[in-house]
Amino acid sequence: MTRSILILGGTADARILAGKLADESGYRILLSMAGRTKDPVKQPVPMRVGGFGGAEGLARYIAEEGFDLLVDATHPYAARISANAVRAADMAGVALVRLSRPAWVAREGDRWLNVGSVEEAVTALGAVSKNAFLALGRQELLPFETAPQHRYLIRSVDPVDPPLDVPNARYITARGPFALADEIDMLKGDGIEVIVSKNSGGTAAYAKIEAARTLGIPVIMIDRPARQEPDAVSVVVPDIETALSAIRHQLSLLEKRGE
Repeated sequence: MTRSILILGGTADARILAGKLADESGYRILLSMAGRTKDPVKQPVPMRVGGFGGAEGLARYIAEEGFDLLVDATHPYAARISANAVRAADMAGVALVRLSRPAWVAREGDRWLNVGSVEEAVTALGAVSKNAFLALGRQELLPFETAPQHRYLIRSVDPVDPPLDVPNARYITARGPFALADEIDMLKGDGIEVIVSKNSGGTAAYAKIEAARTLGIPVIMIDRPARQEPDAVSVVVPDIETALSAIRHQLSLLEKRGE
């Protein structure tokens, strides 16, 4: 019997995990993307784009398409999607494996100011004009229009369209991973005085944090949102290899039960 896995994606980890599963097994795999990135990178498995209609819609989709397992490999800040995944897995009666990479931890030399939201990050920039590097998604930038006194360097995967209604903003479209030397050159070249970042974890975007440490630049770090904890039939794992083991284990339990 061919087992079916639905992966909720949106991160490089999801793409790598899907590829490894496809390479090593005969599983039927579908990778679902929210569609926020206009030009996503090529995926190694079949893909769908768009929402499901909340937890109920996701549960119905799992049942109608006959998926045996749900994998949540969404971004650490996609709290609503993760909450829907917990509820949907319970309603559909399938196990849930959540891949949740650990958050970055401040090290000696880091100058972090932790805040709870983008709006708090705008306030933390202060009233005095600064050169600020915004390492955020394009959907998260609008609150910075309330602080037009700053000069912004904005990097995002997709172009910011329309651009922010501020007098001083420069835009870079780029996709990680980024090299430390390049990040240092960019921050120095633009005279960056402060960085605004989410605590995404992982290695692809960490170079800017290392560069800030090297140059003594403060970082306004937007903390991760609280996420609903999975129930007893689910498991949370920190990396791709552990996720692969957890997925194999959950599917083996189905075989033992004859389901």
